[in-house]
Amino acid sequence: MPLMKAIVVTGAAGFIGSNLIAALSSGPEECKLIAVDTPEARERSGHLAEFQIHDFIEMNALPRWLENNAGAVRSVIHMGACSDTTQTDRAYMMRNNFEYTRLLWNFCAAHRKRMVYASSAATYGDGSAGYDDTADPALLKPLNLYGESKQHFDLFALEQTATPAGWAGLKFFNVYGPREQHKGRMASMVYHSWRQIIESGEVRLFKSDRPGIPDGGQKRDFIFIKDVVAAVLHFHRAPAAACKGLFNVGTGTARTFSDLANAAFAALERTPRILYVPMPDDLKGRYQYFTQATTNRLRASGFEAPFHSLEDGVRECIRSFGPRDGSL
Repeated sequence: MPLMKAIVVTGAAGFIGSNLIAALSSGPEECKLIAVDTPEARERSGHLAEFQIHDFIEMNALPRWLENNAGAVRSVIHMGACSDTTQTDRAYMMRNNFEYTRLLWNFCAAHRKRMVYASSAATYGDGSAGYDDTADPALLKPLNLYGESKQHFDLFALEQTATPAGWAGLKFFNVYGPREQHKGRMASMVYHSWRQIIESGEVRLFKSDRPGIPDGGQKRDFIFIKDVVAAVLHFHRAPAAACKGLFNVGTGTARTFSDLANAAFAALERTPRILYVPMPDDLKGRYQYFTQATTNRLRASGFEAPFHSLEDGVRECIRSFGPRDGSL
């Protein structure tokens, strides 16, 4: 029997991908979920063991699988990428984040499938050109190879005349939430705050090396994973006319890292103790001091769901991580 209504989710064993699998597994759609990732990622995170998926496809086998099952594919939700902002191997980054995404784009364009892919707020660099998703992305100057690779694909997508049947490149801002523990150093500061409070009773934040910005005063647009999943599924389901182009996915409100740390202490019912430490050498000159999404384009597409406040999102997130009594 041929596959029917297959939704392909890449990066399925990762943070955002596994939360999408969770939402699709329990959602109203009758679909067969095709989870795509590396076997190593699947084993390391363990996330996919929680859900009923129709099949797991190794990422390098996906292009051939898609061609063999094109008639059964409904859409491709491409969340897979190398998201390490300290990666210095340009060839590796471009192979994973540009060339692989282009393969999926070409399939969706040729077979008229919906495609939603993960871009990133890292494309905005230091923010000197703003955070407006209607601005020319060619003017942006990312601070690292990760942001550069995402920008290259955004520019490619905007130049194409042959496109998927509806497509959206989503510029995620600072996402946090359940199922990110496996990311290690690249996990959100919410996760690191929880671990640090449980282990030592304090949170370590980077000192500021910019005049006028106090230690802990660096600001980011922190967005809870449930809000990100809602936005991705909105573009997955929206009419094709509303699903075309680049869209910021952030709350539109910047909050300080000190705010985040205090929210973590409150969630754990602990007295705040914050220690400010020097920024690592590999982040100097490549660290965003401020991010804040414009959300007009997201709202104009028909996305109406409210965003979690930082305090509410952190509280729910930390409760999902585990104990509050000092044991891990």
